[in-house]
Amino acid sequence: MEKVDHIGIAVRSIDQVLPFYQNVMKLELTKTEEVPSQGVKVAFLQALNTKLELLEPIHPDSAIAKFIEKKGEGMHHVAFLVDDIEAEVKRLKSEGARLVQETPQPGAGGAKVIFLHPKQANGVLYEICEK
Repeated sequence: MEKVDHIGIAVRSIDQVLPFYQNVMKLELTKTEEVPSQGVKVAFLQALNTKLELLEPIHPDSAIAKFIEKKGEGMHHVAFLVDDIEAEVKRLKSEGARLVQETPQPGAGGAKVIFLHPKQANGVLYEICEK
């Protein structure tokens, strides 16, 4: 794992929370997009050497909508960047890691992503991403 790429934060409305992140936290909005495969609208905010990823559900049965319903808004995941996600998935499986999906899925910005099960990681959801 090369570095922490971003920290995902689940929100009900990106438009409602952006003023806090831009005006109070002084973070630069670098990109917004919808990721239909994940059921989210995302907004990336630059924080020097890492990013925050605001995640807004685009339909009520998305994983983010269910997360907010169960736990409320807040930190959703920590994402690590890798060079070769397929090799990393093989390595993780060989080490006994439990993955949420079997194979990488399309993520924001054209990335390939896969999540480690939070029950195995002390309640923290980790995303592995390749760009």
